[in-house]
Amino acid sequence: MSLKAQLTEDMKSAMRASDKSRLGVIRLILAAVKQREVDTRSEIGEAEVLQTLEKMLKQRRDSVQQFMAAGRDDLAAVEEAEIAIIADYLPRALDASELGELIDAAVAATGASRPQDLGKIVAHVKTHAVGRADMALVANLAKQRLK
Repeated sequence: MSLKAQLTEDMKSAMRASDKSRLGVIRLILAAVKQREVDTRSEIGEAEVLQTLEKMLKQRRDSVQQFMAAGRDDLAAVEEAEIAIIADYLPRALDASELGELIDAAVAATGASRPQDLGKIVAHVKTHAVGRADMALVANLAKQRLK
């Protein structure tokens, strides 16, 4: 079952269960996916849906940081709940050791040896870990490897 079909089915089940918070987040996800389809004027695939989910997750994480800095714990809690629901649809994230192995493979594949080659490493990892790695973390780990 495709991710879009899964989202549609989950929306129906959230409606039946009267789970308003989950229903709202799923509707936001489907709206973002639909918007991306309208923008590209074509049906988007699983990779693009995952990219949309990653973007939404990153936006929510940034919002949580800003709400915490402003002392708005109530709004931060709402965003955290949305993060949990969005994360349910993303594949399992790579752990630190798997990420390290992937970065080492990217360094070997790209021949990167200096900090200016960071973009090559991140691009290589991005193609191999769609939806499974935080690219900011990848960039930080790659910087450490290139020092």
